[in-house]
Order: sequence, then structure tokens, then C-alpha cells
Amino acid sequence: MTEISAAALRGAVDLSSLRGRSAQPASAPATGAAAPAAGGSGGVVVDVTDATFGEIVELSRSVPVVVDLWAEWCGPCKQLSPIIEKVTREQNGRVVLAKVDVDANPQIAQAFRAQSIPMVVALIGGQPVPMFTGAVPEEQVREVFARLLEVAAQNGITGAVPVDGAQEATDAEPQEAPLPPLHAEAFEAIEAGDYARAIVAYEKALAENPRDEDAKAGLGQVRLLDRVQGLDLQQVRAAAAAAPGDIDAQFQVADLDLAGGHVDDAFGRLLDLFAATATDERTRVRERLVELFDLIGPADPRVASARTRLASLLF
Repeated sequence: MTEISAAALRGAVDLSSLRGRSAQPASAPATGAAAPAAGGSGGVVVDVTDATFGEIVELSRSVPVVVDLWAEWCGPCKQLSPIIEKVTREQNGRVVLAKVDVDANPQIAQAFRAQSIPMVVALIGGQPVPMFTGAVPEEQVREVFARLLEVAAQNGITGAVPVDGAQEATDAEPQEAPLPPLHAEAFEAIEAGDYARAIVAYEKALAENPRDEDAKAGLGQVRLLDRVQGLDLQQVRAAAAAAPGDIDAQFQVADLDLAGGHVDDAFGRLLDLFAATATDERTRVRERLVELFDLIGPADPRVASARTRLASLLF
């Protein structure tokens, strides 16, 4: 399964130029278009454009939004888009699906760095979270949606939109259990951009309960956020290209790639670095790889593939 990581919430994708605009309700695509199914249910499914994407970004501050990047000529889109719409409707308004024709809306495609489609990205609190690229089976889509709702809840995004004129789902559903105090402190610190304080809070939570998996995951995510804060992607890439043997420089690029959703690029860079690094320095690279594996999740096929290559390099 593709693991949605809260570490991506402050990644390198820049949506600032697309804010401050209004979204339009979903309408039927042009005849013959290989678009997702037309129409929406109480605003659950919407078509958006470069000119109307800003309201979707703002909506994601209260309801998680799934962005489906598709094109008329894309065969795999015909397979994936109906599945995504079906699973979205099953969430009873807790998720909104925003459909984007990348040919007609190049600014959105560029903002998400869409190198291939179908590409599906979530928005939580105005920040992008990678979901998956390419056609995937319905079972995996359901698993990723479940993880999306978990990450959204962890970030306080628990609203819903009305479905078929019904009251918001939040009115009918039980209140979310309050976060443990140290977790709440960590999230408050993350929201304020104080990652050092969030790290301390999670470390305290783990000291109190070493089996606290949420604290363990949160600690790994906030450490990544702390490392990429303030980094300039172009400058970092240039520095890494000029010094391919500089471990710290390669680490920075890998961190930014992972935060921006380019998981394979991050793993590939560090695996190549591991292969080219002297034996006495390999431990640092291996430990960083393992840390990034944990962020993405052991069930992700990209992690399994990277672990296999790492094992072959070790032995």
C-alpha cells in the first residue's frame, strides 16, 4: 500500500500561485473525453481549473481533498478515475474529489510536478500529500483513503461537506477523541513551525511509552520537516551535483525529494550513495535509508524494492 505521510505536508510543492480563486461545481466533460465520471454529489466531486483551484486549496483546511490529475488521452486514467470517484462518494462527504485535466490546466500540473498521469495527490490544510501515481487496484485505493483520513485527523482536518442536502457528516458522527497531551503539544508546535519543540514532545511521549507507534511515526515525520525547513531545492540540488561524494549534500536532496513525494528518487539517490561510499561511512547512509523507509511504510512496494537492493549491496 502507498503510505500517506504527514511529513509531506510541508513539502517542496508550491501552490501559492493558485490560491485566492473560486472553484466551479463538477460538470459533464466534453463528449468522448476520457475524464472521470461527470457531476458531483453535494459538492463531493468537483471539476477545477487553473483559475478556480484556490478555493479547493482553502477547502482542504476543513476537509481533505483528493486531486485526480488526468488527461483525455490517458488510458490508465479511464481505469483509475471511476474507482477514485466511487471510493470518494463512499466517504459520505468526509473527502472531496477535485478532478483536473492537466492538458487544460498546466499551472496545476506544474505546481504538482506531474511527470506522469494518472497522478493522485491529497491536500490537507492547504499542503500536498502524495497518494499514488499510475493505475492501482480498488483495494489499494481504499487503503490509501483510510490512511488519508487518519493523517487528516492527526492534523485537525475532520470536517465534511453536505451530501445530497444532508447535514454535514460531522454533525452525525461522534466527536474525535482528544489527543494525548504530548501529542497535542507536538501538533501545536508543528502548526507554529516550531519543529524542535515538536521533536522534544514526541521524544517525551516515546520515553513514557516506547510502544507509542503514533509518537514514533510523528517523530520521524517532524524530524524530516525540521531538516527540510528553509532549504532551497535548486541550491541544494546544485550543491549535491557539484559534490556527489558529500553525504550531507545528498541527504538534503533525498529529504526534499521525499517531502515532495518523489520517493523513488530519494531512495535511488541514497542507494547509489551507499554503493559509492567507503565502508566506514556506510552506516550513516544505511541509517538514513532505514529512517526514510519507516516514514513511507513497510508495506509500500517502493520500500520493499529499495530494501532488496540495499540487502544486495550489504552482502
